[in-house]
Amino acid sequence: MTKQSEFRKLGYLTLRNIKLYFKDKMTFFVSLITPLILLVLFIAFLQSTYENSILSIVEDFNLEQSLIDAFTGGWLFSSVLSTSCITVAFCSGMMVIDKINKSNIDFMVAPIKKSTLQLSYVLANLFSTLIIAFVLLAIGLIYLACVGFYVTFVDFLLVIFSIIITSLFGTILANIIWTFTRSQGVVSGVCTLVSALYGFICGAYMPINTMGEGMQAFVSLLPGTYATVLFRQGFLNGVLNEMGKTLPHEMIDAIANGFDAQMSFFGHEVSTLAMILVIAISTLLLLGIFILINSLKMHEKNKNKKA
Repeated sequence: MTKQSEFRKLGYLTLRNIKLYFKDKMTFFVSLITPLILLVLFIAFLQSTYENSILSIVEDFNLEQSLIDAFTGGWLFSSVLSTSCITVAFCSGMMVIDKINKSNIDFMVAPIKKSTLQLSYVLANLFSTLIIAFVLLAIGLIYLACVGFYVTFVDFLLVIFSIIITSLFGTILANIIWTFTRSQGVVSGVCTLVSALYGFICGAYMPINTMGEGMQAFVSLLPGTYATVLFRQGFLNGVLNEMGKTLPHEMIDAIANGFDAQMSFFGHEVSTLAMILVIAISTLLLLGIFILINSLKMHEKNKNKKA
């Protein structure tokens, strides 16, 4: 069996999994629950709250409304993207669906390597997550273009990188869990739990500085928190620099710290490069765990066959 043939099978299987995901309207809708909730919450309750928070910091300084709108909009879409890259990854996997529908039995007797099948699930999961994330990014950029656009090219690249690395992190983590899952109830429970809790523990729904000290220490240990701050910086660095032309440096620092555009680890400020390394190394560790789990399962299966 040639490598070219195996790559062709991988391509077909990946495309098949992506098509099945987007064909299932209910699964697709469940994946979008978190960003839809965030958008509704922001429009109904949070926008005025964030505006008032900024105005309370700047006090007597005259700040343009476009800057405030750009800042609050950037904060919203950094929250939407940072959570969606994880929650969509958990809800868009086809591995468990095939187990539930017994489709995996057909693949077991087909001339397809198990490694090819597993990789097709991961790639389809990743591409599906990226498709939705980039659609949300486009919506965010259009919104910012209407209210106030201050995202620089470098910041845009940071957002793109954050989407890719966070989606990869979420995809591998989800597939590790799905490897041990065969029940629709477990899938629904995990998706609901992740959708409800992830935004809180990664600082997407509320600024980290508003949490208690114990919770702040806890979230500072989670890779997802650093991914969220990277999104914050990508969307907010430009507007903060523009605000710096009007406001004193101390006020800019207060706004950046209050809205998680800066990150500290037990009192020490974390640089952008360090945050990138945290999420990248965490992703590589998860990848190693995923490969190890599948290698052990394959070894156990071969051992049972020989027995």
